[in-house]
Amino acid sequence: MIRIEKAVVTSKQSSRLPPGVPPRMTAARVLDAVIHRGRSLKTELNAALPLLPDTRDRALAEAICFTALRRRPCYEAALAHWLQKPLGRGNGVLNALLYVGFAQLDTMNLPAHAALSATVDTARALGFPRQAGLVNALLRRAQRERFPSSDPSAAWPEWLRTRVLADWPQQADSLFSTSLAQAPVWLRINRRQGSRDDYAQKLRAAGIHAVSIPELPDGLRLDTPVAITLLPGFAEGAVSIQDGSAQQVADALRPPPGAHVLDACAAPGGKAAHLLERDSTLRLTVLDIDARRLVRVRDTFERLRLPTTAQMLAADATDLPVWWDGEAFDAILLDAPCSATGVVRRQPDILLHRRPADLDALLNLQARLLDALWRTLKPEGTLVYTTCSILKAENEIQATAFLARTPDAQAEPLGPAFGCAAGPGRQRFTGESGMDGFFYARFRKLTGIIAHHV
Repeated sequence: MIRIEKAVVTSKQSSRLPPGVPPRMTAARVLDAVIHRGRSLKTELNAALPLLPDTRDRALAEAICFTALRRRPCYEAALAHWLQKPLGRGNGVLNALLYVGFAQLDTMNLPAHAALSATVDTARALGFPRQAGLVNALLRRAQRERFPSSDPSAAWPEWLRTRVLADWPQQADSLFSTSLAQAPVWLRINRRQGSRDDYAQKLRAAGIHAVSIPELPDGLRLDTPVAITLLPGFAEGAVSIQDGSAQQVADALRPPPGAHVLDACAAPGGKAAHLLERDSTLRLTVLDIDARRLVRVRDTFERLRLPTTAQMLAADATDLPVWWDGEAFDAILLDAPCSATGVVRRQPDILLHRRPADLDALLNLQARLLDALWRTLKPEGTLVYTTCSILKAENEIQATAFLARTPDAQAEPLGPAFGCAAGPGRQRFTGESGMDGFFYARFRKLTGIIAHHV
């Protein structure tokens, strides 16, 4: 096993690093934490990127991390073929740095000389001078031989791959490949400040091409990502970043004007904000189990210049005595915790971290949330259940089981704009019209029927 020296770079040394080293050093450390220590990609990036003062370095580090995670099985196979002995568990940062180098030479297609030089410099800066030659040799071999094409399904753990194949045998290949592609950027236009078409004109004036589709009255798609600082009026709340599938939740719920609405499991607040952008007269209660995440919801509302009258509660949604005052809601949105298998292209570390036991726990929690929140809904009120999952167990099977044990619940149809028919709801597949994978089911509470569910 190669002996790795302790990687420590003081702030004084960091200020003298060669150009191109800081973003690659950041990417290597983030990938090491995600791949070898089970950390969240989003959490690691949120902590690491602000330490890079140059926005171009931040963008490069983030792009490298996403590319390396999407192509991880291919890079693992290459290293297994090229190395006589594996690097071993103790060499996580070096392994991650090789992924950083591979990503630049592979699908990112960065200039080879710059990528090689900067990555080798990064090995030294990380405290691995003895391994710089190995890094250089492996990157040059990758440059010569390139990487073989790999089966996109190889990125999925076997147990999860088996579930997707069983659930969607006709769509599985497309789901696997699309989930490893870069997702487009979706914008949600704040209709309190202007229309979608007006904002599209502002984008054109700024040299930014956007695409609109009929299903999203407030949405525009950017197939080429741009920095949020280049979006006209972003700081003033004219626009938000939100996937098209998530935007459709407001259309599925469609509460009447002035309705008393609950957004359960609400953080970070994009769907609640969308509801208020459409109708500021709603009496909105925003609920989330994590008080810290509610701070983000409040910040979102403030940027969008939305009414501050929404009630924000930090509590477990299933523990009604703790948070519910007994006044029933006209409409409830339950965007339930789920496997997130419909957003793998935005969170590729999901495929590293998800375990079968996680899914069992999520299925139980989803059922408990449905049963508890149903008790807080008025007769003739509406509950919309959504997930960003492509698994039937969390979606149509979960929704069907809820109807079976809830005699005063009736499924209300949603149209093909929400995806294909899936039991009592609709399933959007990852990549359809550029959107994330999503499930929607809409239930109405009947009157005159005695409910017997717990």
